[in-house]
Amino acid sequence: MDSLVSPQVSFAAIAGIVAGLALLWRGFGGYRTATRIADTGTSSIASMAAGEVRLSGVIEPAEVTLVSPLQSAACVYYHATIEVGGERSDGGDLDEERAVGFVLRDQSGAVRIFPRGARWDAPLVFDGSNDVFGGAPPGLALRTGGAIGPSELDREAAIAQLLAVRATTSAPSGSGRRAYKEHRLAPGDAVTIIGRAVPFGILADPTEADVDVGSVVAADDPEVLANVAEAREAGLLVGDPAEAWGNAAIPGFGIGRPVRAPELDAEAERPALADAADADRFEQRFHIAPEALVLASAPDVPLLIAYGVPGAAVERHQDRFIIGLLGAILAIGSALALAIGVAGGFGP
Repeated sequence: MDSLVSPQVSFAAIAGIVAGLALLWRGFGGYRTATRIADTGTSSIASMAAGEVRLSGVIEPAEVTLVSPLQSAACVYYHATIEVGGERSDGGDLDEERAVGFVLRDQSGAVRIFPRGARWDAPLVFDGSNDVFGGAPPGLALRTGGAIGPSELDREAAIAQLLAVRATTSAPSGSGRRAYKEHRLAPGDAVTIIGRAVPFGILADPTEADVDVGSVVAADDPEVLANVAEAREAGLLVGDPAEAWGNAAIPGFGIGRPVRAPELDAEAERPALADAADADRFEQRFHIAPEALVLASAPDVPLLIAYGVPGAAVERHQDRFIIGLLGAILAIGSALALAIGVAGGFGP
């Protein structure tokens, strides 16, 4: 029997199958995330112990922040895209994701977060497209400088930023519709984090913040911690950050206001030193004791950073799971419609 299904119906049915399976896949991811958050109890920062923990608090900046590409906003994480004609372009447009370490604070205290290798669940804070004349969407403020900004502005810099006259942002030249999206987490945002709490001294390199990669031994294993302590007491480990990292260990060096003179080439421009008050504040911000617990990724406990308090994060991912189930229904219905059409309907 000849098929009664038209090419348009076939295309719609196939599109329904693909879309439904994509929603189902995303839904299962939401289910896993919701289960992981819900099954781990929240610890206070002051009472947490080494091992897997769930913390909830507010983001505070550490040494530096990021400047987001689409809105020039201070943040600790962003994922920004510019899509042309509904597809991400590989020819000069944008698909950029970046993060920096930060501080998480709750009512009991604060802890440093090293997010390399983390899974981020950040809110969509900007979603716009150019108009029919190619004009930029409201709120678009493309970044014009570097991606790294200071964790705090001094008084003069804050005043200059408030008084600065910003030119009107224009959309990139070229034909075609452009869609702008930016997911972002910034200082002041409430987040829920699940990861492994480990002593700061166990991190081989804080800029990497991946603990025991490729190892089957947990980072908080008592034997590992004992071996590290023994090696440090024997002088086999470098215990001085200045010796290990050079100028990068000087508080304030990364923002151009070091607390002491760095070692530079004779021809290099020497930055002004921070005053006593700033130096004390920078020391407190930059210094982390080797025994202090921090949060980082481990092979058996990947770091999860989700927007909102635990209840809100769980509910959001459960909603994704429900949408995934609806996607499964869509895929099954589309497949049945396609099969019936190809078979020539229900008739004999």
